[in-house]
Amino acid sequence: MFEWISQHQGVLNVIISLGTLFLSLVYAQLLYWGFRRQRRPRLLINRGKKRDIEALCIISNMSAESIFLEYIVADLETSQGTLTVDVTDREQQYSEGDEARGDGKHHDDDRDHDDDDRDHRRGKSGHRHDTRQGPLDSGDFLHIGTFSGLIASIAELEGIEMAGHQPAGDLQFHSLTIRLIGIYGPEDMPVGAERTFRLSFHADQCTLLPASWDTKRLSSWGQRRRLRRMIQRLSAQRTDRLVGLADHDG
Repeated sequence: MFEWISQHQGVLNVIISLGTLFLSLVYAQLLYWGFRRQRRPRLLINRGKKRDIEALCIISNMSAESIFLEYIVADLETSQGTLTVDVTDREQQYSEGDEARGDGKHHDDDRDHDDDDRDHRRGKSGHRHDTRQGPLDSGDFLHIGTFSGLIASIAELEGIEMAGHQPAGDLQFHSLTIRLIGIYGPEDMPVGAERTFRLSFHADQCTLLPASWDTKRLSSWGQRRRLRRMIQRLSAQRTDRLVGLADHDG
């Protein structure tokens, strides 16, 4: 045995060296994957409280670091094209507990929690925020109102007459896509996430079903370039709107 090892010592050394190199590469790859996973932004868009069109649209930050939300954009796909609206600063119209007060009775427990219920951004810190644009800490979440409220806002901005949850004319709503654009950590290029929800109308009822089981991450180089161009366009539109309001007030 020892004689055979002595005779093949050179070959064995090569095999041991190759094995050590292979194990080192595997270990380095595992470390890289772990580091990349920790550095990868992760935003989730889900339904909350309900499962129909009256559900809350909840945004959660599951990344390892904070994400600064720049824009929240809604795409409403219709039978006559897609309507794209910036809903970042849309006025909050929902407060948790509204359903319980819908019968005209005001319960003491609801009154005690009114202030907390109006806080649409809540996380580990429990701090209150007055705008959706801003940092969202790791593990925190916010809601941007109900899906029906988002659709109603888009319809109002686009001059669409509504009959309940549906447009009054021949126009039909097919789906609603929520797109998030933000800055993650020290990176210069924006990151994003989006999720599409299909709309199905039956009489006066509207069902809301996710088109995919998970939120789509927008983090590739091409996607981030497109997001940057979208930020520039939205920023220009917001500036034009503010200038128009100032001229109107003047």
